[in-house]
Amino acid sequence: MTIAPSSTPPTGAPALEPLAVLAARVGATLRERQQTVAVAESSAGGLVSAALLAIPGASAFFLGGAVVYSRRAGKALLGLTREDMAGMRGETEPYARFIAARMRDSHRATWGICESGAAGPSGSPYGDAPGHVCVAVAGANEITVSRTIETGNTDRPANMEVFARQLLQLFDETLRATEARAGISPP
Repeated sequence: MTIAPSSTPPTGAPALEPLAVLAARVGATLRERQQTVAVAESSAGGLVSAALLAIPGASAFFLGGAVVYSRRAGKALLGLTREDMAGMRGETEPYARFIAARMRDSHRATWGICESGAAGPSGSPYGDAPGHVCVAVAGANEITVSRTIETGNTDRPANMEVFARQLLQLFDETLRATEARAGISPP
């Protein structure tokens, strides 16, 4: 299942839960299902990995993470080549989906998740405004989901936190959607 790219959630969308709450729920779901995750982050700077690793027993579901903040890091940490990146750039949904799948496959995880964005205070070299992020989830059975969020904020630490929460929110939504399709009761 591939879900088409989407844009910023509509105005009036519910506020995001705290990072620790989202991570705890995702961790509990993964542990219950005996599934695993590998994480790639850029502008969130490791906040997603830290939130998941803060959960006691995280080794049951967390296989690894990488902060891929530059092309050099992509080459060193993910083995990205020019051919991999042909016609693609960071901070886009296709890139985030590609990297999420790369993390899933390279770690032999059930799920790979990724965020790629411009935290601020200025925009990115690609021309994206500060507060722009693309988040993606890649799972088995061709499950691939992505979303673009624009915070409109130039506050770097605030955007980093929102980016991490948006990635875990999308992952939680995806896990819940796969429960519904499989008729699984939530933990």
